[in-house]
Amino acid sequence: MNKKMNKINEYVSIMAIFSFFVVVLIVGFIDDVDAIKAKGSHGYLSPKSYGSATNNLVCGDRLCSAVLQEEKADSISREIKGLEFAKPSETIELSDEDFLQLEAKPIVKKINDDLIRMYGFNGQIPGPLLKVKQGNNLTVYFTNNIELETTIHWHGLRLKDNNSDGFPYINQEPIRPGESFLYNIDFPDAGIFFYHPHLRGDLQMELGLYGNILVEPSLKNYNQVDLEIPLILDDIKIENGDVAEFSKDYARYTLMGRFGNTMLVNGNTEYNLDVNEGNIVRFYLSNPANSRTFNFSIEEHQLKLVGGDAGKYERESFVESVILGSSERQIIEVLFEKPGIFTLLHKTPEKKYILGTVNVSAKTYPGGDHSDFYKLKENQDVIEEISRFKKYFSAKPDLEIALTLESQIMMERMGHDNGMEMKQQKHYIEWEDEMPIMNSKSTSENTKWILRDKTTGKENFDINYQFKVGDVKKIRILNDPNSMHPMQHPIHMHGQRFLVLSVDGNTSENLVWKDTVLVPAGSTVDILVDFTNTGKWVMHCHILEHEQAGMITAFTVI
Repeated sequence: MNKKMNKINEYVSIMAIFSFFVVVLIVGFIDDVDAIKAKGSHGYLSPKSYGSATNNLVCGDRLCSAVLQEEKADSISREIKGLEFAKPSETIELSDEDFLQLEAKPIVKKINDDLIRMYGFNGQIPGPLLKVKQGNNLTVYFTNNIELETTIHWHGLRLKDNNSDGFPYINQEPIRPGESFLYNIDFPDAGIFFYHPHLRGDLQMELGLYGNILVEPSLKNYNQVDLEIPLILDDIKIENGDVAEFSKDYARYTLMGRFGNTMLVNGNTEYNLDVNEGNIVRFYLSNPANSRTFNFSIEEHQLKLVGGDAGKYERESFVESVILGSSERQIIEVLFEKPGIFTLLHKTPEKKYILGTVNVSAKTYPGGDHSDFYKLKENQDVIEEISRFKKYFSAKPDLEIALTLESQIMMERMGHDNGMEMKQQKHYIEWEDEMPIMNSKSTSENTKWILRDKTTGKENFDINYQFKVGDVKKIRILNDPNSMHPMQHPIHMHGQRFLVLSVDGNTSENLVWKDTVLVPAGSTVDILVDFTNTGKWVMHCHILEHEQAGMITAFTVI
């Protein structure tokens, strides 16, 4: 923070500061927090978000007004001529202290019958699968060759190097087109993670910038399987042969998030996997979708749930399906005992989507004994580690955070022409865009999603919590059932890990370390956070349009 303020001070003269306060006094209706954010964070969303009072403010090394003019002048190209076609994701196996080059660039991808300009890491959608071992270190040299500023966030990794976390203006300056940045990445936890931009993620992730990281445990204590398959579940909104329109100045679909109308698995609309009868497959599931929550299952098969965001559960269990909010991960194992073609499904209370198929070939040789598959293991190493935190389980919450909404468009439309859309929804999870007209009119300029500290009343970036390394804090998250639009929020915390202790007073009986928790509409969730890494970090809703509409706060660990 000191470095950032020093940089600002170099560019802001005493007269500029005086002018700023004069402008704020004249334009008295402008919220103080917005003016400070425009000055202090260089305009994270866009200088346009903070009104005309930003005209004489400095955003980095330029006037905010100049940045705004650039944003208006530039458009997001949809031209595909001369672009390479997207390549399938490759696996890159990395050793300790390796060096990796990543590039973000425009590519063209065929989705159904449409050729669409998208973005890819190293020309791939999804980006390369990075396969590393727990405890290793990696240096990534990243080059930005898209037409927008960007960064890379290493989602779920508890990085020692706070400057490599990828949040703009807090961890690093945005990487401009044609520029590069060096990331220092370490992998303290085993599990499935992913990397993605953290600057206009609503746009850049929708266009294909994401990839998985598979961190293998340092001790070989996973079950024996025949195949390991990462599955990235996503959707994309296609209109008139192209991705639904974006604005460069602000995020759209901010009320409910951008729900896609085309399902993707590993970037494909028709995903197929070939296995042999008797194969046991470990699937690493992740959800980088802008808004959609997935309920994943495999036709006629039980799923053995073995792991979550950042490692193994205390106990394995059999389930019919697994739910993944945006940015959550789950690790499952499946035994394919008989030949046939079986569908990968996303099922909601009202719809069923076919995501892909598994083709199980009949075996041509005597099969082995798979009775061990049906034995559910207790992971004593996880149980013992978590037991050290049990003394905090019954404590009163240290912090309480409410999730709510202020929306100009909702206020304007209440009781008017969208009466059918305004009917009260009873779902704890919004599986679809239930108010498409209103959602399409919502933007980060007329919709404000809020993280509010219950004690101080401070909101979003005004909160700025302070913690120390070694702190263990119980945080209660309350999803306001009386907000203008109650819906679920996947809350993600950078740089730390936590346990989900309870949902609506119901104690979690099987714990796993996580970095994202899905908080259903109207629910109260208690999490226990283990603060281990120093630096300034953020916590936010991972519905990407909600983050752009303000549902984000910062915290510092010293």
